[in-house]
Amino acid sequence: MTNPAPETPETPEVETEPTETPETPEPEGDTFPREYVERLRRENAEQRTKAKRADDLAARVFRLEVAATGRLADPSDLPYDEALLEDPAALASAIDALLTAKPHLASRRPRGDVDQGVRETAQPSAGWGSLFS
Repeated sequence: MTNPAPETPETPEVETEPTETPETPEPEGDTFPREYVERLRRENAEQRTKAKRADDLAARVFRLEVAATGRLADPSDLPYDEALLEDPAALASAIDALLTAKPHLASRRPRGDVDQGVRETAQPSAGWGSLFS
């Protein structure tokens, strides 16, 4: 006995309407040529580079000004503040405030005569003998 193949039901063909693919909408507003946009981006990158360099140089000048006071052992202990660059009195008061809060940051360089090192030989005192020579 042979089994006949099972019958597959036929699906009726349904007419489907062609689906329209949505077109990408045109951007509203102005569009600029690619060369113009690339030129603007290059100019912007150059300006950012110059601004970063200016900020780095300002921080360096700040550290040098703090070091020039000689009051701190390490000039980087005082955090960078752009306002202190323009006002020397404010810089001095900021250093005072830092040293009040953290006196261990003060410079330990000896100043004045600390009675160390080679001394010049003293001139003989003037006496009667030096008057006749």
